[in-house]
Amino acid sequence: MKRFLSIHGRTLALAGVLALLLGLLAYVALRAGPLAPVSVTLVTVESRGITPALFGIGTVEARYTHKIGPTFAGRVKRVEVQPGDHVKMGQLLGEMDPVDLDDKINAQDASLKRAEASVLAVEAQIQEVTARQIFAETQARRYEQLLIVRSVSEEAVEAKRQESQVAQASLAAARANLDATRQELARVRAERDGLHRQRANLRLVSPVDGLVTRRDADPGTTVIAGQTVVEVVEPGSVWINVRFDQQRALGLRAQLPAQIVLRSRAGDPLAGRVSRIEPHADAVTEEVLAKVEFNQRPQTLPPIGELAEVTVALAAQKPMPVVPNASVQRVDGHLGVWVVQDGSLRFAPVKTGAIDLEGRVQILEGLSGGERVVVYSKKALDSNSRIKIVDRIVGKSS
Repeated sequence: MKRFLSIHGRTLALAGVLALLLGLLAYVALRAGPLAPVSVTLVTVESRGITPALFGIGTVEARYTHKIGPTFAGRVKRVEVQPGDHVKMGQLLGEMDPVDLDDKINAQDASLKRAEASVLAVEAQIQEVTARQIFAETQARRYEQLLIVRSVSEEAVEAKRQESQVAQASLAAARANLDATRQELARVRAERDGLHRQRANLRLVSPVDGLVTRRDADPGTTVIAGQTVVEVVEPGSVWINVRFDQQRALGLRAQLPAQIVLRSRAGDPLAGRVSRIEPHADAVTEEVLAKVEFNQRPQTLPPIGELAEVTVALAAQKPMPVVPNASVQRVDGHLGVWVVQDGSLRFAPVKTGAIDLEGRVQILEGLSGGERVVVYSKKALDSNSRIKIVDRIVGKSS
């Protein structure tokens, strides 16, 4: 009997311990485990006007970039400038090796003198032939008059007529020869002038007052026609080529004020304005391209290609329901917010609009104002989640 009571007591004790453990486990599961309520922070939807802003990343570029190089293949003889040098219009930047071009010019000069001498010789020949033709015509007329009084024979008159015709033909041939000689002179002169222009193009001259940004060839380098040796930009034409998200670009237009922050000058924003919106967008990245100018050019020109952060202030919007951007979630492919109603969660699909720099986003459809929506949660939510409203969640922005 005592043995039975001992076993029965141990069983009851064990059952009590198990019940206590199960209760403790249930308590932990409901309070801190997977079944515990999810901590959330809430905000009340308000209708208010916002001043949206558009943020984009861009690079420093120059509207006018001059790539200076030879017009035909050759070898670089010298380069007089380095990247970073300021140059004036007409300043010599470098020169190509003429190789045998000077010899060709000398040969053309000799050909030109020979062609000029040929023209003079043919002109003198025309004067001589003209004199013979005039004499032959005079003789033919005189013999015709003598034939009337029968002082000469018809054979003599015919001979003088033939001499006049031969003199006329010689004059026509001499004039044709003069035209051909003059055309040859024009051809030689044009070739000589072309060689002189080529020789002048061997001098690489700056077309503007600008800044040397690149030097792509050194003396002794062989380059092809059109290849850049020196690149010069106009400092006054420097702007930012910016990319903006197409979904946020509604209202972007020229002349809107902008704030430019260069990567090399973080914390030192520069004032600017939108110069133009490019007519072609990037279909791959889904971005709108725009050019943003500085209101006042920086004293030290930023490097071409430097990254810049650009913020454009858009037009103020009329009052509409707004929520923090963090409260907008995507669930099952739908954009919306978690609305807390009578202590339970309801996912409300929404259509968003403009967003301002403080992270407030317009709700065009889905909310009317006055709803309480979740901003941050300890973990992902669903419609069956139990929640616990707190003022703040560690690790989340307030």
